[in-house]
Amino acid sequence: MKERLILICLLACYNFCSAQKLLTLTNPINIYRSDELIVMKRSEMVKLISTGKPYMKVMKEGQELQVQFDDLDNDGKWDEAVFLYSFAPFEKLVLSITATGDKPHSFKQRAHVRQMRKNTDNSFGPNLSSDSIPKGQQNTDFSKVKLPPFLTEGPAWENDNVGFRLYFDIRNGKDIWGKTTPRMMMDSVGVNPSVIYHNRAEWGMDIYKVGSSLSAGALAIKIRQPGGKDSLIRLGGINMGRVIYQKIADGPIRAKFKLYYPEWKFSAGYDPISLSEEISIWGGQYFYQSEIRLLGAPGNSKLVTGFANLYSVPSAELNGKKTAVLYSYGLQSENKDGLGLAIMGSKDEIHSFDDSLPNEKDIKDSYLVTLNIPAKNNSTTFRFYAGWSPSDPHFLSREGFVNFLKGQTEIYEKKILMKWK
Repeated sequence: MKERLILICLLACYNFCSAQKLLTLTNPINIYRSDELIVMKRSEMVKLISTGKPYMKVMKEGQELQVQFDDLDNDGKWDEAVFLYSFAPFEKLVLSITATGDKPHSFKQRAHVRQMRKNTDNSFGPNLSSDSIPKGQQNTDFSKVKLPPFLTEGPAWENDNVGFRLYFDIRNGKDIWGKTTPRMMMDSVGVNPSVIYHNRAEWGMDIYKVGSSLSAGALAIKIRQPGGKDSLIRLGGINMGRVIYQKIADGPIRAKFKLYYPEWKFSAGYDPISLSEEISIWGGQYFYQSEIRLLGAPGNSKLVTGFANLYSVPSAELNGKKTAVLYSYGLQSENKDGLGLAIMGSKDEIHSFDDSLPNEKDIKDSYLVTLNIPAKNNSTTFRFYAGWSPSDPHFLSREGFVNFLKGQTEIYEKKILMKWK
């Protein structure tokens, strides 16, 4: 009887211990890190917490943190569990991770992505999990119709600080929403054609003029032609082919979606390229992150992204130990107030910074970031920043925006340290 009680106690202890772990997170730098995204992968967690319970609860000193479970491959099981935490300089945080059978409840929405099509009655339908446009999808002629076929002309993604949208047509550009409210707004903006979102409202406004530029992180390819001349070709136009949109995760912490271009016939004499761009945004930040994969790109080509230079605002570079940034700051918003723009990436993935040429036919008025073509099955990643002065006091001056970027480069390079026990 005594031996049986001991065995029961040991089994209970084993089940409890295997269902609970301590996670220590350490900020290794002397910088405050606001809303740091912590990612726990299912493939690693099942080895650490040996239990059949499908979810996890994250606790700090008895207080539950908000956790999001993302199914990245659409197989019905989550692949990544993510949460946000703001770290003090050099802070060491100990969390209790416990297996649970119930999916933890949500607290508040801090990130969102949506794609909505117009109905026949000029209302807009539900948030679609997938959508596509055919080759040659034309942009809306607003002299003939009041509303586009897609709400705000295509997919929009936002967090509590900033928002973006994609022109889901042959332009294939990206635009910026300046926000002055933490509420998710992209389901309501653009619904009523009499309310012009280019005008300042309580929530913010469309703050960016795109023109013929590479907008807010649009893509292009640079290729050396047989005569030795470099050609810069936008991912757009009729040769872009069809485009497929797929929603991956829709908050409350992180929003993520993919754009897939299966047959981009970028230039005569070359085989088509297959390109995918996975875009994510999470709460508390002023950037979206783009992860690009290419298949079939010629060896003499480079991937290019960039942002607009429509107001003769000079660009500048910022370099960390492993990170490079191209940025500009000035009175370049549609509201004629301060707007900082930046693209950040790893020095291993960035080839060069350039300006678009005056005689360029397709892409004009742009600051360019040339990226190395990723190896097969690898990706190239960059972050696109938009700092609008009404959104945050850091962006009231060029100095404030630059200091913000300096902190971001150090945060990007010095990851949060994770240790399990």
